[in-house]
Amino acid sequence: MSGHSKWHSIKHKKAAADSKRGRLFTRLIREMTVAARSGGGDINTSPRLRLAVANAKAANMPAENIKRAIMRGTGELPGVTYEDVNYEGYGPRGAALFMRVLTDNRNRTVAEIRHILSKNGGNLGETGCVAWMFDRKSYFVVEKEAVNEEKLLEVVLNAGGEDMREDGDNFEVFSAPENFESVKAAMEAEQIPLVVAEISMIPQNYVKLEGKDAQTMLKLMEALEDHDDIQNVWANFDIDEAELQAAS
Repeated sequence: MSGHSKWHSIKHKKAAADSKRGRLFTRLIREMTVAARSGGGDINTSPRLRLAVANAKAANMPAENIKRAIMRGTGELPGVTYEDVNYEGYGPRGAALFMRVLTDNRNRTVAEIRHILSKNGGNLGETGCVAWMFDRKSYFVVEKEAVNEEKLLEVVLNAGGEDMREDGDNFEVFSAPENFESVKAAMEAEQIPLVVAEISMIPQNYVKLEGKDAQTMLKLMEALEDHDDIQNVWANFDIDEAELQAAS
């Protein structure tokens, strides 16, 4: 048991708290702006923008903020140009880190990320050093007490899901990225509550961390996720649920 779903649940609860400070809104606005710039401002023809807008609405972002973010992306309003960059590195005991960044100053951002890593038991790696350890997937978390296992499996497979796993108190559901919307819609139609619904980088294997290494890893993850330019950070650590819960 990796505690993978527990970590993602904690992350989403933290994101809800972040929204009160505006940090979540900042990230969502950047994502919508870049999505509109790369794929146009129509959510019907841009899956990336459609997901970004759905996430913004789920965070209760005002419609006017969403509209302005899209218009900055399409050039209808002036705004900062962000670059979409991936960085890779390592945490304690060689745990792999994959970071997706939106930045208006790559040199500043990479220097700050390098500093965070070196300060918290990690180091920045070369492009491609850990990307091969992850698979890009649609990823959902459902609490076991909220749904019958057989029903969930049936709904998921009929909607194009690929796999379902048990992880402690949760079920994890996986599908191809292009099936994200169909799987999500199918579960919502059956009123299955989703704790997590996202496009994620799923580790192929895990590095077991305990004690001081586990706490250092969690501190590193928090520092990276608190950086304004980092949209997402994924890692392949395996930390017991009890340590994750204590740290949260």
